[in-house]
Amino acid sequence: MTRIRFLKTLAVTTAVALALQSCEKPAAPKVEAKAPFSIVEASILDMQAAMADGRTTSRAIVTEYLTRIGMYEDKLNAAVSVNANALAQADALDKERAAGKVRGPLHGIPVALKDNIMAMGDMPTSGGMLAFKHYMAPYDATLVANLKAAGAIIIAKSTMSELAGWYGGGIRPGGYNGAAGQSYNPYDPRANEDGTPVLAVAGSSSGVGVAANMWAGSVGTSTGGSIEGPSNANMLVGIRPSTGRISRYGIVPLSLDQDTAGPMTKFVADAAIMLGAMEGAAVDPNDPRTSECTPPANRDYTAFLKTDALKGARIGIPRAGIYTAQTFPGKAKAFAGLKPEELEIMEGAIAAMKAAGAEIIDPVEIPTLLATESIKNITSHPICALTADDGEYCSEVVRYTMKRDFDLWLKTLGDSAPVKTFSELVVWNEAHKADGAIRYGQDRLIGTDRVNLEKDKARYEKNRAEDLEMTRAQGLDAALTTHKLDALVFPETSGSTFATKAGYPVVVVPWALVANDAPGAKGSPDKVKPYGFSFVGGHCEDPKVIGLAYAFEQATKKRVPSPHTP
Repeated sequence: MTRIRFLKTLAVTTAVALALQSCEKPAAPKVEAKAPFSIVEASILDMQAAMADGRTTSRAIVTEYLTRIGMYEDKLNAAVSVNANALAQADALDKERAAGKVRGPLHGIPVALKDNIMAMGDMPTSGGMLAFKHYMAPYDATLVANLKAAGAIIIAKSTMSELAGWYGGGIRPGGYNGAAGQSYNPYDPRANEDGTPVLAVAGSSSGVGVAANMWAGSVGTSTGGSIEGPSNANMLVGIRPSTGRISRYGIVPLSLDQDTAGPMTKFVADAAIMLGAMEGAAVDPNDPRTSECTPPANRDYTAFLKTDALKGARIGIPRAGIYTAQTFPGKAKAFAGLKPEELEIMEGAIAAMKAAGAEIIDPVEIPTLLATESIKNITSHPICALTADDGEYCSEVVRYTMKRDFDLWLKTLGDSAPVKTFSELVVWNEAHKADGAIRYGQDRLIGTDRVNLEKDKARYEKNRAEDLEMTRAQGLDAALTTHKLDALVFPETSGSTFATKAGYPVVVVPWALVANDAPGAKGSPDKVKPYGFSFVGGHCEDPKVIGLAYAFEQATKKRVPSPHTP
């Protein structure tokens, strides 16, 4: 174990111990002897039912989760920090319940926040940056205020890839940051000799703690797939809502053109409950994009959870370049097609949807994947990340907005911020290299720091318009409208290439386990790697897409718990 991981684990386990020792006399009434209740693989609705009939309390639920954090944190490195006041908060919510006040389905339920989401008082917010490791946020993110008002307990800050993945140079493992080190996948938690995971955790959010039953659900963020990726890698349900549906105010930004927060849970109903609690009842004046999508009545997404939602639904299968082999123009790398096992798995999922009553439209074409000119083909327009090999058509959107939006966020912190500008962070990292600030370098940050917000604005605006044209009008909208589809289905998270730039909703659903054949997997046993798929819908059609995912989940129930965290 590295020194930084040892110290971080010591800090987390100390917080767990303090929480377990606090409030020795719970304010809530004693639970009568009834059938025992366990949080392992329990849904939020299961917990609410158990609290309602007196089989458990919020204090007991928090205690079970804290115990599991103590059991598995050293193996998985899932938490950056743990809320030492969680039991006291649970006691207060148990008192409310005893007095007849239940705020809603999240009342007394412990959830975690990705550590780029600001929450006052109980835990630092680092964004994965060593410079911010001990930083206490001066205000709650809007979504955090909404969760607290709904009765949720923020039990921990989950680990993440530093700066939502915008760190390092070429090779950089997901789930690593300078503040907390490397996290590991509960489906195979082994490490390679260099400390990288044998089985990837994927993306910049963490689904590890949810999969290991260390908390009931987690709030992640996605700019280019970091809700979708970790949900798929940890056999979870993940909802990347339409951009703007959830306020981004109080989240360490990567790109406000593409950033959104969303829930990661074991079950679709849990994710729907969390999404409704995170969404505001009115437009957030601190995030104008919250005006784009109208919340459902009472922000209740569970009203769309119907087991027959797939019946008559038109589901499109975008084969070329997504399922089957496709060559692309110019220097874009050819797609070899899904591996035989993966294709068989997806054919099984498609058959299950058809059996549930869906009308399968197969194949469906996405114009920007089939365009024969490089300038019109989305594969020739990757994100400009480094100084070389990004191609002549790479998009400067993320690099430009990272500098613009990060500096705007720093201004909201006032004098309390450890650094005052993005440029200062780059200098700070270099000065603290020996302390572990930039283990994988900071080429992406250096490239971002070279952006001139005035001189480079025209290039940014041009690239943003191109991104939207290729992912909306000539991308998802073209496929959805032409075939009058309710959703498109993509293997794993491949739809995120379009949805994250377009700002459209994605719901990841667990489906199967496959062999981990990644380089360096060092003899992983067969069928250990989670493999799911994604429903992608039109702008603001989140309720519909969530309903489709629920119907599929209920018809198949394929999720398999991690064998390493019983």
